[in-house]
Amino acid sequence: MNELTFEEKKKILLSDMEKSNIKILNTEDSLNLIKSGKSIARLGDGELDIIKGKSFPFQRYNQDLTAQLVEILGKKQDFCLVGIPDAINNFDNLTQASEEFWVENMYRTRNAWIEYLNEDMTYCTANITRLYMRYKDKSKCKMYFDMLKDIYKDKDVIICEGEKTRAGVGNDLLDGCKSVQRLICPAENAFDKYDEIFKTLKEVGKNKTILLSLGPTATVLAYNLAKDGYHVIDTGNFDIEYEWFRMNAIKKEKINNKYSIEVENGRETDNTITEKYKKEIIAVIK
Repeated sequence: MNELTFEEKKKILLSDMEKSNIKILNTEDSLNLIKSGKSIARLGDGELDIIKGKSFPFQRYNQDLTAQLVEILGKKQDFCLVGIPDAINNFDNLTQASEEFWVENMYRTRNAWIEYLNEDMTYCTANITRLYMRYKDKSKCKMYFDMLKDIYKDKDVIICEGEKTRAGVGNDLLDGCKSVQRLICPAENAFDKYDEIFKTLKEVGKNKTILLSLGPTATVLAYNLAKDGYHVIDTGNFDIEYEWFRMNAIKKEKINNKYSIEVENGRETDNTITEKYKKEIIAVIK
């Protein structure tokens, strides 16, 4: 049997999308909802891989992680927003490269997403932190980043991130914060240390805004911390996207002092950090 062409796959998907009962807010509406004080946990193609029993490039499969991701996707609750790929419903305003990725991805996985989603829920887009590279028309990107920064402006912020993520180092992404502290966690297989990370964040995160850049572990942390009354934003790749935005990059590029699995040799970084960054670190979990 011949493989379907890209256009044939896209046509099938668009037809399915027209009948979709899954509600996903756009980027602007999602950011506005978070600005109102809501927490958010996000799931993307990597989290779906784990749910389906596969390992992620920086997180091996874990049965407990899978069970919690399934709950987050389908359990209706009022303490935490849930972000999912908006490509489940449309391919609007995507670059050619991004559209090619998502058509192929959704042709393989859209039915799996539908299996776990709840038609009674209203989801946010998971792309509240992917605010630049994917867009064909980038005229709103600055506005989106300004909206994101506004969420934690004048707040005391705790950043929980992987080693070498270094969010905000070398740019102004966090300049509006009242204060910044950092909890540094393993860059890979962070879920192995979930209990220790969760306990530490509960101790240091009271009355603060917690920003999480820790892959699938961040999804579960955001959900469970929000359940306990903390203000948490699963910020994921927001810093790397902001670096590309500042560079006017036309393709994903390596940032020498920041970890990324999305570019060649992106897991190899130099140690360019600042004294300010070092002073912000309040704990390291290895």
